[in-house]
Amino acid sequence: MTTGATEEILRGERFAFGKNWSRFLSVLTEARIRDAELSLRSMLEVDDLRGKSFLDVGSGSGLFSLAARRLGARVSSFDYDPQSVMCARELRRRYFPEDVDWHVEEGSVLNADYMAAKGQFDVVYSWGVLHHTGNMWQALDNVSLPVARGGQLFIAIYNDQGARSIWWRRVKEVYCSGILGKALVCGTFIPVFVGGGAARDVLRGRNPLGRYLRPTTRGMSAFYDWFDWLGGLPFEVAPPEMIVRFYRKRGFALYNLITVGAGLGNNQYVFTKA
Repeated sequence: MTTGATEEILRGERFAFGKNWSRFLSVLTEARIRDAELSLRSMLEVDDLRGKSFLDVGSGSGLFSLAARRLGARVSSFDYDPQSVMCARELRRRYFPEDVDWHVEEGSVLNADYMAAKGQFDVVYSWGVLHHTGNMWQALDNVSLPVARGGQLFIAIYNDQGARSIWWRRVKEVYCSGILGKALVCGTFIPVFVGGGAARDVLRGRNPLGRYLRPTTRGMSAFYDWFDWLGGLPFEVAPPEMIVRFYRKRGFALYNLITVGAGLGNNQYVFTKA
């Protein structure tokens, strides 16, 4: 890892996202990749991305970079965490070896000069990333820089639940504080996640093991998403109206929106640059 990322993780200020998503590669299947493709096609309302350029900001496992490339886009991926960069490079090696239309590198969305130098893209994608940078509003501003005129910005930001969000931040701080904190949080919440999900499935007549065998609607893994959620520091939130107003002032129009209401999780936005 870079010195900055390593020091932040050791101080308990940042979750080791790359380490978590490197494990996810072991359970990556064709079905998960197709679900990721469907997620992009659905929110962007397109059949494919042929002829488009796609910037994956905070590429994580690299799954959505892979999905965009399979849909025909020219892809540029970057992440602050070098282990995440390695994940994306591994996916490129597996599925698109020596591909000149998929570039992967290390970088920070908080570096405005870096973002401006990336050039212009038809689609800029950053799902569940910007609220983990430690300076979400600066990241939200910077991610708009490489969006081409008429291009789309697809982001997902944690919903603001007020006091509950403050409480969850404390849980994440305990998780990232060390081995004992991690054991305490996992021992408390993993049984709740498993038991709650199993109970709901039984009441609905479903196989309680099914939810752990099938991918989420985005092709991700519920199991690895749990750890991403429990440890995800830095952690910031915002209500939909603030995000919409923020981008309207920067010349963006809301194109698509899915919210979680008053619940837990990410609100998803697609904006178009006028």
